[in-house]
Amino acid sequence: MAWVTAGVVLAAGAGRRYGMPKALIPYPDRLLVERAADTLREAGASPVVVVLGADARRVIEAAPGLPQTVINPEWETGMGSSLRAGLRALDGSPADAAVILLVDMPGITAGAVRRVIAYSGPDALVMGGYGGRRGHPVLLGREHWAGVVASAVGDQGARGYLKAHPVRVVPVDDVADDLDLDVPELNPHA
Repeated sequence: MAWVTAGVVLAAGAGRRYGMPKALIPYPDRLLVERAADTLREAGASPVVVVLGADARRVIEAAPGLPQTVINPEWETGMGSSLRAGLRALDGSPADAAVILLVDMPGITAGAVRRVIAYSGPDALVMGGYGGRRGHPVLLGREHWAGVVASAVGDQGARGYLKAHPVRVVPVDDVADDLDLDVPELNPHA
């Protein structure tokens, strides 16, 4: 059976350590938020939702081709509230699962997302694997959304929920990297 897999880009943070909202960072020729949304679309995720918060109006103006956007009014509380907002935005969709991308991880490729989506389904819990580390993309089957929403607090996102449940780890380090652009010094295009 072909499952419907939605995509969610978490792009609401202010990027305090970076000095600006990461959604607005060029990398190299597109904004990180455009890059993440395009990666999900190229991988076949549909619908795609982008969760914005800090400087949301500026992001929308700078990236007018974004798919559906959701404004997280609680973005200052951390990634957990953005994950909740993204999953809630999919409530009425036909999605059986959602693949989650963080805006500040430009090394996640459509190939890595497709590899994770291959294990999609309502009961799926899947993470990309990098050697011995678990990371993004993260696939959350619909049956887990309520539990993830209930446990997603602060900057932990789904971490606690994923630690408490069996997760399939799919190696993606041959087609992606898990560089997290927390500071400008990590951006080779800055």
